[in-house]
Amino acid sequence: MKQRFVTLDVLRGLTVAFMCIVNNPGTWGKIYPPLRHADWAGCTPTDLVFPFFVFCMGCAMAFSLAKYDSITRESAWKITRRGIAIILVGLLINLYPFYPYSPHDETWTFGQNYLYWLQHKRVFGVLQRIGLSYIIAGLIILWLKKKPVRIGIAIAALFVVYTGVLVLFSEKGGAFEVGGTFAPKIDAFLFGENHMYRQYTAADGSKVWFDPEGLWGALTGACTALVGFLSGTLVRNVRAEYAIAPTEKNSPIGVVARLFVAGVVSLAAAMVMSIWIPICKPLWTPSYVLYAGGWAMVVMAFLSYLIDVKGCERFFTPAKAMGMNALTAFVLSGVIAKTCGWIGWHPSKYFTANEFTSLCYAILFMLLIFSIQWILYKKKIVIKL
Repeated sequence: MKQRFVTLDVLRGLTVAFMCIVNNPGTWGKIYPPLRHADWAGCTPTDLVFPFFVFCMGCAMAFSLAKYDSITRESAWKITRRGIAIILVGLLINLYPFYPYSPHDETWTFGQNYLYWLQHKRVFGVLQRIGLSYIIAGLIILWLKKKPVRIGIAIAALFVVYTGVLVLFSEKGGAFEVGGTFAPKIDAFLFGENHMYRQYTAADGSKVWFDPEGLWGALTGACTALVGFLSGTLVRNVRAEYAIAPTEKNSPIGVVARLFVAGVVSLAAAMVMSIWIPICKPLWTPSYVLYAGGWAMVVMAFLSYLIDVKGCERFFTPAKAMGMNALTAFVLSGVIAKTCGWIGWHPSKYFTANEFTSLCYAILFMLLIFSIQWILYKKKIVIKL
């Protein structure tokens, strides 16, 4: 049996737990500031949840794609098939419970309401972005034969293409502004505004259709996965070196040091880049890739220090249990939350007193997901696509 990268499982598990908390407050009207998304530019702890997922996915690819040295029909099909499967699961979550339990117009027939419902269902979502990023990143990784330098150049090239298109085709001065950026026009052209997420408020107060998980952001989403892959490759290669000829440089503390330094450098680069390109999660800008990736590497280094150097793995067993079935936890959290609305049970009826009661419900919801994950962990069940 292959040895798991426990630190990755723990990081993914902590990310899942935090996701359950920020996505399921008792009421959206009462939330502590760190548990809110930034309105547009900027980054709160909540804005790091999604890229941490993508980073972890990329890190895992360093291990899951280990048997492939280059792109082949078999490897390309494996990557594409898994990416499409993730996208389809995301679409099913968007459609669940598969009929309009809250009719748009009571005077319409069921068929009329159902057609209207289909015409206004969102196409994109978190899993759709993850699936697209997985396909793009996976094909790039194998096309470039997993060479770190080449992959670093590919990340830079994607940054240039992404930014160049926004600068050239956005309204003057609005490449990174909600009311002027070109990115949502791609989604509106391909799928129509009715299938986009929601309206954002522009600087002039007007409403602008924009999907934060839209198509163009998949390019930089793939860059986040590639940053994760480079981190996973570092860990994998250093571990292999240590198994053959142990030295201080390739020891566990050496891995921690390298990850930490890489994370700090990425954060510094993000802050410099943000002078011209804002750190913006809805657009998933290059500076946001470096900022979130930097924090992911720093946190991974810290966890690796506690787990691999200090031997505190047992302490993180609950997080490990959450992380081993991260996709299952994500699907369960979405389905359970939607089912509550379907049957007419809304936590906002009971947890609206203040931010603390709202947070209490979020923690209870997370513990519910954890209890299911714990059962799967104890039974050694790992659900994969």
